[in-house]
Amino acid sequence: MEKKMDYKMQMDIKYDFLEKIDVPEIVRNCSDKWFNQSLCNVNGSVFRVGIFDGEYHLHKHEDDDELFFVIDGSIVLETERGNFTLGQYEGVCVPKGVMHRPIAENKAVVLMIENSGIDPIGSK
Repeated sequence: MEKKMDYKMQMDIKYDFLEKIDVPEIVRNCSDKWFNQSLCNVNGSVFRVGIFDGEYHLHKHEDDDELFFVIDGSIVLETERGNFTLGQYEGVCVPKGVMHRPIAENKAVVLMIENSGIDPIGSK
């Protein structure tokens, strides 16, 4: 039996051009274990913050690359091409079509850059 996914995905853009982005405020106000907030648009891409705690499901994005960059805590990014342990100020870009999932043993704050039309849930 498949585990229920309980993710809060805020796909709306929180900040417009020339607005100060306040990630610490988002983190302080978040009580969800898996949270994703789009911060702003950048040349057809979206800049997001994720708050991770636990295991995400294994998935891929057929047409989209995805950058994960840890700013607080640590994660293991499992991929079909190998696993990456990422600490503060470390990141990995996952190419389109590659199965992956982030795992955070404790709360981690991760910045992501993705195409604006990406479905964060991905496909299996």
